[in-house]
Amino acid sequence: MQSGTLFDYPTRKEKMAQLEKRMGLPGFWDNQEAAQIVVTELKTVKALVAPITDLMAKIEDIIVLHELAIEAESAEDLAEAQKDSGVIARDLERLELKAMLSGEHDARGCYFSVHAGAGGTESCDWAEMILRMYLRYFERTGYSVEEVDRTDGEEAGIRSLTLRVTGPFAYGYLSCERGVHRLVRISPYDSQSRRHTSFASVDVIPELGDVEVDIDWDEDVREDVYRASGAGGQHVNKTSSAVRITHLPTGIVVQCQNQRSQHKNRAEARKVLAAKIYQHELTKRDAELAKLYGNKGEIAFGSQIRSYILYPYQLVRDERTELKSPHTDKVLDGDLQEFIDTYLRKRAASRAR
Repeated sequence: MQSGTLFDYPTRKEKMAQLEKRMGLPGFWDNQEAAQIVVTELKTVKALVAPITDLMAKIEDIIVLHELAIEAESAEDLAEAQKDSGVIARDLERLELKAMLSGEHDARGCYFSVHAGAGGTESCDWAEMILRMYLRYFERTGYSVEEVDRTDGEEAGIRSLTLRVTGPFAYGYLSCERGVHRLVRISPYDSQSRRHTSFASVDVIPELGDVEVDIDWDEDVREDVYRASGAGGQHVNKTSSAVRITHLPTGIVVQCQNQRSQHKNRAEARKVLAAKIYQHELTKRDAELAKLYGNKGEIAFGSQIRSYILYPYQLVRDERTELKSPHTDKVLDGDLQEFIDTYLRKRAASRAR
């Protein structure tokens, strides 16, 4: 196993040692925000270094076992070594997929948003189903989630919702899910039980951490405060704690009402706005490069990436990779890794051409 090529193991191991050394310095925790960035970075590096270290040890053990089995002419030990080799091959495949996440921000956390499409209650209900699917996926992967902003539908479901998702390679994996998701089903809201098609979109932007974004907060930004909406209780609608920020040059609007403090909501909204402006500039740059090189690039946010068909048959179909699954219940319960991995492989193959 050539750990220094695809995985850049020596560099990552050295980086891990440097971060651990920084955490041991006096006064490290004096700046909580800066310290948290280092802690998150260390977790990310460890998420790749530790499995590689473990895998290398397993490979050495199998080599020894294989040699001993041949010497002893033990068919049983040889079969055991071959079985262990199969397990290692699967572990290696997972590591190779993780190594494909080599983008500038792939290892970071992200802001994950779900928006209902046109169609009123139908789309709002579908957006909430999508949200539940991803929350189950986050549980499976061990990602932590914090709600930033939520707008409920008038009758059911959600109109929009933004979460902060933290965990190793959260942005790298979840950016594969950016796009429009289509549902076909018999509507529970239609008294005539007709078939309906609903749409919801997913957007994912990286949490920037210590990356600087040039924003003129005095000239280019308008901030409004309003009373937060909620399910009730003594803290709801008593003060104007919710914050809405508009970036005038781009028209990007961000709002935050999850905190009880206006100050905290403003700080969170500014972070989200900076991330969105950064992503906006990257998208513009990629579009210009696509024009220059005649490359259509990757699927854009506004395009359909996956269909979930519940009637007249059951099938989940990824429009980018053509991967299909008849297990709609499992997929809607967060079983998404195969779809994400398949897209990662296709994207890597496309970039290698």
